[in-house]
Amino acid sequence: MLKKLRKLDYNAKNAIAGYLFISPFIIGFLAFMCVPIVESLRMAFSEVSRSGVKNEMNFVFIQNFKTVFLENHEFSPTLTTELMRMVTTVPAIIVFSFFVALILNQKFKARGFVRSVFFLPVILSAGVMLGLETNNPLLREMQELIQESNAVTSSITGTLEKVLIISGAGGTLDGILGGFLGYVLDIVNQIYGIALTSGMQIIIFLSGLQTISPSMYEASKIEGATAWESFWKITFPMISSLILVNVVYSVIDYFVRSDNRVMERVVMMIGRMEYGFSSAMAWAYFSIVLVVVGIISLLISRRVYYYE
Repeated sequence: MLKKLRKLDYNAKNAIAGYLFISPFIIGFLAFMCVPIVESLRMAFSEVSRSGVKNEMNFVFIQNFKTVFLENHEFSPTLTTELMRMVTTVPAIIVFSFFVALILNQKFKARGFVRSVFFLPVILSAGVMLGLETNNPLLREMQELIQESNAVTSSITGTLEKVLIISGAGGTLDGILGGFLGYVLDIVNQIYGIALTSGMQIIIFLSGLQTISPSMYEASKIEGATAWESFWKITFPMISSLILVNVVYSVIDYFVRSDNRVMERVVMMIGRMEYGFSSAMAWAYFSIVLVVVGIISLLISRRVYYYE
């Protein structure tokens, strides 16, 4: 067996190592998640009724999905709102994480400590820590205090917005410039949430930046390229594949966040024991997210540069 492994080429060895690393997830998925997924799909096409300790399923075809899209007046508006929020939030996360990764890639004292600080939100926003953050009265009061300090009457962005409105023509911010400034001010007010959800993206960008050979920058400097030109001709193309990875990760992460209103709606229906309706809503939501991710991947992959 060892002799056969030694005869394998470099790519085959990397493939085997990759499968070994993801094998715990594959085993866990097959053992603990595969059966519940199949059961939820059955419930989505069935009318579920409780009989003792068991659930009885009567096949109703697509009736639950008709109820979700045609009879339920909350799912479609809520989904549209979340899609619009995703379109505005994900680009801000990508830009912020890329900017921070560029800074963390520079050489300075205590660089390792600063990197760990930016990765800390990934730990604090997962699992048990997320529950502590949402259920702890002290942390909840701190969050409310931060939100109050970001109110329009007291925040820097609110003051800046007032100044821009006063100095603008007619006292309003209209047109493309007004819309862009409104978007920027809104993102600045959400900087806490953006920083909290950018830890993994920063690590991915940072790992990609560290794989770029310094000889490329040295050659460009000899040729007379400025730092700005080196960024657009070397850094950005070399990191473009990771932009695709981070966009897909950020979109999926946004759609499964605990404060997502569609997810809250699905959980609420489960609490009411409307298993058929909640399963249909969850699978419809999953299908729409899959389509959105597919479209985004198709659009971005056309501009991705792969270095050979």
